Amino acid sequence: MKTWIAFWSIFCKDVKTYYLKPPNISWGIIFPFAWALMFFIRSGSALDIRSIVPGVVAMSILFGTTSLLAVTITFEKRRKTFDRLLLAPISFELLMLAKTSGAVLFGVLNAFVPIAVGAVFAGLSGIAWLPLILGVVFIAISSTFLGLFIAVSVAEVFEAQTFSNFFRFPMVFLCGLFFPIERLPAFLQPLSYVLPLTYGADILHGTVTYSHRLPLWLDFIVLLLFCVILFLLSLRNVKRKWIL
Repeated sequence: MKTWIAFWSIFCKDVKTYYLKPPNISWGIIFPFAWALMFFIRSGSALDIRSIVPGVVAMSILFGTTSLLAVTITFEKRRKTFDRLLLAPISFELLMLAKTSGAVLFGVLNAFVPIAVGAVFAGLSGIAWLPLILGVVFIAISSTFLGLFIAVSVAEVFEAQTFSNFFRFPMVFLCGLFFPIERLPAFLQPLSYVLPLTYGADILHGTVTYSHRLPLWLDFIVLLLFCVILFLLSLRNVKRKWIL
């Protein structure tokens, strides 16, 4: 019981301290809304809007989670507040899950802003909602752990943001979000399949446009594997950078 009380207390503290600030709330709404509106107005037809919903959703999750982790984790490092959390009656693994749960929740909520906008413009009927929601959650988790891995590797917020862009923008162009991987140069196509967002994008395409390349069960297994690997690498990085 003490363990889950500690988990909930850390989660609520981070949400109140970082995620419920007006700039973050407004940014979390305006950023995906602006992306969605820009792409949807440019597309001009309901069919085109439906085809770009997965890309806008994935971008909203990716940029939202990694940007917030860059702020929260870097501030924790600079203020030495993480040292006090180590005294909590909670395992180190559960502590890091508590520290990242707020970003996961923020990413999931971000995802449904473009979905709502797309529903207004195109209706979005016939969506497979259960795998879509699960895919959104898995993408948010993997993106959060990627952001954690990046954030603990630098000392300042601007360094974390710059380092994040090194991963984010190539992923956006290589993961089949807005055009098929088959249209990439042959030497880049294998690189696409070592990026977690490729499988998340395939889930979104499969549930929204039914144009996935791989079986959805395989996408979920591979994305789950990426989540575990990124979490373990993040734990190792945190222990090496903060504790030892």
